[in-house]
Amino acid sequence: MSIIKNEIPILEFDTEKDAIINPTHEMLNIKLPQKCVFAFLEDYIEEYASKNALKQVAHFISATKEYPIYITEHKGEEVVICQAPVGAAPATQILDWLIGYGVRKIISAGSCGCLEEFREGTFLVPYKALREEGTSYHYAPPSRFIEVDEMARKAIEETILEHGMKYQEVITWSTDGFYRETKEKVIYRKSEGCSVVEMECSALAACAAFRGVNWGMILYTADSLANVDKYDERNFGGNSYEYALMLCLDTVVKM
Repeated sequence: MSIIKNEIPILEFDTEKDAIINPTHEMLNIKLPQKCVFAFLEDYIEEYASKNALKQVAHFISATKEYPIYITEHKGEEVVICQAPVGAAPATQILDWLIGYGVRKIISAGSCGCLEEFREGTFLVPYKALREEGTSYHYAPPSRFIEVDEMARKAIEETILEHGMKYQEVITWSTDGFYRETKEKVIYRKSEGCSVVEMECSALAACAAFRGVNWGMILYTADSLANVDKYDERNFGGNSYEYALMLCLDTVVKM
């Protein structure tokens, strides 16, 4: 099909899946397991890999650093583990690369800012994301929201219940503009039903759908923008890394 053109470039969409530079353009001799944890957990992935002597099977090379690709065994299944970089564009670039080399069922975890009154460290399941980032428009036609894969969501929810926890499905606001969360915009997004804000969900959901794979996300609450007159950074969810990774591993082996 031809490009769906628009006066505004970001609202254009090209349905062609084959690009000049494809995710596997390096033609690496690797075949990754189908199940993958792709998580925004700062240095905890490296700490976990070191403690458990995980095997590094590859690495993704970016202009700023290399991202190791590990394989672990969890409940009798091989699972890829990779640290995700913050921001829709770099995160989606690595996700697309991982998909190109074999992953098909992916669970991500990462922090989010609260637009409602949630305690820090509350685990949430996004079922829909508002697309206020740029990357998703390269993977899906323009729309205000994008749905998160239902099969992945159900696996997450079953896992959370098995851990004796409650869960809440939420709409998240994915934005590229970390320093552009103005008072008026926060109030506007809350009026649209958004409960939290982060920077990658809508883009990763679009990429996964475009490539025909299953992807879902576990969010844990960090800072709070619920009171637009008093920002509360709290501990940025730093106490949730270990448990978030375990939820990811338990979830992905269900898929």
